[in-house]
Amino acid sequence: MELKDTVDLMNSEDYKERFKAEYLQTKIRYKKLHATIIKYEAGTLGFQPSCPIGMLKEQKTYMENYLRTLEIRAEIELIELD
Repeated sequence: MELKDTVDLMNSEDYKERFKAEYLQTKIRYKKLHATIIKYEAGTLGFQPSCPIGMLKEQKTYMENYLRTLEIRAEIELIELD
């Protein structure tokens, strides 16, 4: 899934669908950031990030916590994320 695949959900009148879009968008970005960090640490990234790798790792931690929070909320509100 790509970000463009979440557009219809994001534009929905149903808050549960918008919530799902937000979750999916964050998850997509998280996975890309994770892959960037792995490649950086393996020495295969192919470019030098303009910010410190520690900042990217910190961002990843916040994103991971946000995803967890969204997952808990979805469970409470009975929102299907898959």
